Amino acid sequence: MMALTRLLLGSMALCVAAAAHAEEWRLAKDESGIKVYLSEVAGSKYKAYRGVTLIKADIGTLSALQEDVAASCAWIHECKEQKLLKRDGDKSWTYTRFNTPWPVDPRDSVIEVTTEHGSDGSVIRKLHGVPDYLPEEKGYVRVSSVEGHWSMTPKADGMVEVVYQVHTEPGGSVPSWLANKFVVDAPFNTLKGMRDKVQ
Repeated sequence: MMALTRLLLGSMALCVAAAAHAEEWRLAKDESGIKVYLSEVAGSKYKAYRGVTLIKADIGTLSALQEDVAASCAWIHECKEQKLLKRDGDKSWTYTRFNTPWPVDPRDSVIEVTTEHGSDGSVIRKLHGVPDYLPEEKGYVRVSSVEGHWSMTPKADGMVEVVYQVHTEPGGSVPSWLANKFVVDAPFNTLKGMRDKVQ
């Protein structure tokens, strides 16, 4: 029994340590009411990013904006094309093609999105990459891993706090200068684009 207790406590300590590591966010940009934070991710050479802003809108409007998958490509950073593959209850699957500068090969991704509604009126969309959901497309490198979420939480005075947090493994070879630029530009430009669209 003691051995089992020690094992459980040890497992809990590891979970707490992992969670603590994931919360080591460093402010990388604070501009136009949008804050971008970066975090190292164990075992990866690519940083996770988190963008946070307040948008004067209601949850329904913001949700509808995201659920129009094809049109939302217009305000998602470096999105070239996006389409809804399937919707099943609170889950949906999307396919996205991204613009990438020469000489980097273009990327595409397939993401499973799970939507959850909170008792406070908040909405969370969990993002999980499913690269094998579709066969690879000729001329594109499939993003090998995506983990993240959108959260939209109602605040005072008709404002909604929007958080966009993601960590990706882009697959193939990506120069460090581009990776470092992307993790700041992606959350900043995406949140700015979303805010501009509704305001």
